[in-house]
Amino acid sequence: MQCARQGIVEVHVTQMRRYAGWSLIVLLAVVLAGTAMARDGRFQLRELYPREKIEKVLIPRAEWHPWPTWSERQAWEGLPAPLRQDLIANGEQYLRYPWPSLPATLFLEYARDGNRSHYEHEHFARRNALTDLLIAECVEGKGRFLDDIVNGIWAICEESFWGVPAHVGAQKAGSGLPDPAEPVVDLFAAETGESLAWTCYLLGARLDRVSPMIRQRIRHEIDRRILTPCLERDDFGWMGFTGGRVNNWNPWCNSNWLACTLLIEPDEARRTAAVAKIVRSLDHFFDAYADDGGCDEGPGYWGRAPASLFDCLELLHSATKGAIDVYAQPLAREMGRYIHRVHIADDYFVNFADASALVHPPGELVYRYGRRIGDAQLASFGAYAYARSLGEGGGFLGKGGYTVGRYLAEVFHDGEVRTAPAQPPLVRDAWLDGIQVMTARCTAGTTNCYFVAAKGGHNAESHNHNDVGNFLVYVDGRPVLIDVGVETYSRKTFSSQRYDIWTMQSAYHNLPTIDGVPQSPGRAFAARAVRYEAGDEHAQLQLDLAGAYPKQANVKSWVRTIRLERGRHIAITEDYALDQPAQEITLTLMTPCKVAVQKDGQLRLETADGPEPRPTVQVLYDGAKLKPVLETIAVHDGRLRTVWPEQLTRILLKAERPAVQDTWTVRIARKTKD
Repeated sequence: MQCARQGIVEVHVTQMRRYAGWSLIVLLAVVLAGTAMARDGRFQLRELYPREKIEKVLIPRAEWHPWPTWSERQAWEGLPAPLRQDLIANGEQYLRYPWPSLPATLFLEYARDGNRSHYEHEHFARRNALTDLLIAECVEGKGRFLDDIVNGIWAICEESFWGVPAHVGAQKAGSGLPDPAEPVVDLFAAETGESLAWTCYLLGARLDRVSPMIRQRIRHEIDRRILTPCLERDDFGWMGFTGGRVNNWNPWCNSNWLACTLLIEPDEARRTAAVAKIVRSLDHFFDAYADDGGCDEGPGYWGRAPASLFDCLELLHSATKGAIDVYAQPLAREMGRYIHRVHIADDYFVNFADASALVHPPGELVYRYGRRIGDAQLASFGAYAYARSLGEGGGFLGKGGYTVGRYLAEVFHDGEVRTAPAQPPLVRDAWLDGIQVMTARCTAGTTNCYFVAAKGGHNAESHNHNDVGNFLVYVDGRPVLIDVGVETYSRKTFSSQRYDIWTMQSAYHNLPTIDGVPQSPGRAFAARAVRYEAGDEHAQLQLDLAGAYPKQANVKSWVRTIRLERGRHIAITEDYALDQPAQEITLTLMTPCKVAVQKDGQLRLETADGPEPRPTVQVLYDGAKLKPVLETIAVHDGRLRTVWPEQLTRILLKAERPAVQDTWTVRIARKTKD
């Protein structure tokens, strides 16, 4: 099974100021990587659907009717009673809502001390409240929520910038307070436009009962902040027109721009021109992916990478009565399938780079993606993820949406997804050769076994960590050896100081450190001689890590083999040769488990979560060559605390004055009876 991508967060050097939120190191790597080109033999949206064809097939705005509006009472009142009750209750919590203030000093916190969370909390609270009020009014239909909706619309329209402080550096004025004279379109400005566009569509003349100025204001703000800038400018880096590979920003922004265009743009010629430009922009996102659809941004970002691409494709399909349809294209299908190929168990996913180990993919969207491409496994996985997202109560209470277009799909497809077959495929083997990621478990369809994932790749991937050769181990669906992930985003996260953060460094991944020298960031620091194989008895990834280290590490070769012997154990073999003797080599193993040194060459790891009795494994190694040192890492960061216990253990297997050339093997196996 294959799905792959070699996408990098890449922006042309002239765009550095406009993408100030991203790492300078990554940006420089991008320039070296060059411009993304269409792959030979690949379909091109712009060729399949040029502007002339779009003009012929695009439904006029007045005739496009994607969802029932407020006035279509039968559709809203026909929703199941429990669903209606939940949606109304979600809106009721915001009656007479004191809309959060967004003062200048709150915005300035990012520029002053790097904190982006405080402003974003209030920013998103406004938008979540508006969505819940909007849907509640559509369901109930009595006007009870209208005044609060209008207050929310007006408050949002009064904002100087619809995006967030971390992205305002894209303006010529740079970071600090936004310049309202230069509207720039970031992720959340685009999402805000989408939210208001759907509000205008759903409520329509109902808003005029409060004031005719409401809809006029929405149209004015969407035009000046989204429609006109996106149509007239080509230099927003996420569009892909200035060179370099794009990332999740491309389909994420495009999907919201597309919704605004289809719902709000009154001039049909401009509407067609915008759709044609979006189609051209999306080609750059397709070009960033290898043929097997792997997402190097990880499963947490899949929901705003291929999933946002799906949002675009669905809008195009709907607004042309199916005339724009690329679901038969292999790449579009493989990009959807990635999400279940990196699923481990429950909400655990393979989480290299900035991804979290716990992911909650948009289950209803995954289900629709599977149905659209005719993949029963993907659809079933979507239904499974959807059921998990609803939780024990199985309802929408307290689970309001934010992106209105997706939320409408959940509301109206809820009954279908609930009754669909819901089963995670739990594939036995996957090889994503574009991003060089392997996943393997002993037996397909079960979590009660060993699971291993490993990666090659390079150190300039999207949301990169210096982690070439890293691997994960789970036993019975519980984490044993992990990728920690990333802390709460701050200014430092996407700056030249990114690799000062411990979670980004190879020394805090399951990797070797040679004489204190870790891996380096950049496209040049990459795996070599990558070989994958899988059969009924085993699966393994072999690669040379030497290229991921700088010259001062003095590594001639470091061939690592990560091998799953199905039903027996997982073995990590290090076959290395140095250019000169080293004082010390350290193998790091990161774990959330309770760790005990049992005897020479043997550690005992008891998993930190799951039902009792919890799985226990042994880490076996040559005690004559490697000596264990245990370090505890207190987990204080809020983002990491949603995933891991309050303490992690960093196992350091140290070789003092190691041989210039040697072979070591570390095995992970279930604990045998004492």
